[in-house]
Amino acid sequence: MSQHWIIHCLDHAGANPTRLRHYEAHKAYLSGALPVRILVSGPLLGEDGETAIGSLFLVEAPDRAAVEAFHAADPFRAAGIWREVAIHRFLKRQDNR
Repeated sequence: MSQHWIIHCLDHAGANPTRLRHYEAHKAYLSGALPVRILVSGPLLGEDGETAIGSLFLVEAPDRAAVEAFHAADPFRAAGIWREVAIHRFLKRQDNR
């Protein structure tokens, strides 16, 4: 049975140039075959509404191991962009789409 998971990632201070250098590899990875199904993803933005300060993913996966495998293979992780990552199971109570 699939479960929903949130992956909340915060960047290291000053990571934006590194993030931009690895963006195409990150985007290609997210478009490929993955151990999870991405429902929603995108950058977290700073107070200016433009500067990326992290990433958020809402994914569907059979278990935490699949989520961790997905995260471990992300080029942003390999590049050391994220200073803090939290993975939590998520129970969707409402969806207004």
